[in-house]
Amino acid sequence: MSAAAEFEHQSRPLVQLIEPQDVFTTLAAISEPVTATVLDPWYNRGIGGIVPGYDEWLRRLVSATSVISDHIYLWGFPEIVCRVLDHLPQGTELVAWLTWYYKNCPSVIRGWRSAQYACLHIARKGAKLYPEHFLNDAQKQKQSDGKLRYMPGPPSVIEAPLNIGFVGKREQTGHPSQKPISVMLPLIEMATKPGDTVLDPMCGSGTTGVAAYRLGRNSILCDVSPDYMEITRKRMEAEIEGEPYPSPKKSRKNSSASLFSDSDAD
Repeated sequence: MSAAAEFEHQSRPLVQLIEPQDVFTTLAAISEPVTATVLDPWYNRGIGGIVPGYDEWLRRLVSATSVISDHIYLWGFPEIVCRVLDHLPQGTELVAWLTWYYKNCPSVIRGWRSAQYACLHIARKGAKLYPEHFLNDAQKQKQSDGKLRYMPGPPSVIEAPLNIGFVGKREQTGHPSQKPISVMLPLIEMATKPGDTVLDPMCGSGTTGVAAYRLGRNSILCDVSPDYMEITRKRMEAEIEGEPYPSPKKSRKNSSASLFSDSDAD
């Protein structure tokens, strides 16, 4: 992995920021397997435009990711990402069709107000899942006593409002398709344990990194956009320092050099 920035302090998770580059370049540069990868490409509709051959591009993306990752979370519009399911890489399977449900989208499409995104949880067959991460205290006690008759899991519909207007204002970065942190947390919890590594090669403004850091997971983050990588850098720095983003205390542009050191991660 070239031109990466790393930060590690005591037992804190490791954060690696890769200089802006194409997603396939990032995937090819990952020398060690990761536990989970989040793929949140442009949706071939609306912002980002429509390009021919998107279905084939998406299949190649999932295939390349399956080589290095036990779990894959693929985001998109349901009618688009569903086409991937007929061409899953050998040795992988659909674990769950997840839905992010939100009530506060102002956009109306052909009479219906949009209220969902789809996320396909694809994994290598036999990949470890951690539904026990979602047990409440009473259930944990029953498990400890050997009295938990079955392992309950979280629902496949994740309800959280869009970060728009005054909703989620403290999280807002200006990215047009930013996910709330609360949406990313259960994805990471289901597929990983503390100390595992989560890759997001299309990280936008870094929400995956923030969620991973809060859960004690390492993260590798990259995006093709230099502007969004700069937002990710500042946002992760604020998260590591325990400050709000953006910090009113000091200029992130000036302070980031002292926190992140450029290094070659190959």
